[in-house]
Amino acid sequence: MTAEGKPVPVPTAETRHYWTACREGVLSYQHCLACSRPQFYPRTLCVGCGGARLEWRASRGLGTVHAVTVVYRPPTAAFRPEVPYAVALVDLDEGFRMMANVVGGAPETVAIGDRVRLVWEQRGDAVLPQFTRAEGGGR
Repeated sequence: MTAEGKPVPVPTAETRHYWTACREGVLSYQHCLACSRPQFYPRTLCVGCGGARLEWRASRGLGTVHAVTVVYRPPTAAFRPEVPYAVALVDLDEGFRMMANVVGGAPETVAIGDRVRLVWEQRGDAVLPQFTRAEGGGR
């Protein structure tokens, strides 16, 4: 937990590279060399073919909102100052999907189909990916 009480990620063997890359300002994902499938979140084996030949690649951090919800009731007291906030499933241009907050602007206006770009949130020693609307990023 950070001083504000918000949780911070605890890297595992599978996620260590990912969190290190985040601290360096790089959104990384895995790509299977056997079946060419991108995947996120980090795993030991490809979810498509079960292969172990995975390499890390860097995302450009651009994507489209696939689904979104606005949180009005914080999960813990540490998030109370943040509400309301938008949480979205974002389809990254490289072909993988991830969940993150969409920050900046009124959360109630974030919509399916919005183009978004990567931004970073410092939380304790960790750096977390978030998104904001891309320039001209409407539907």
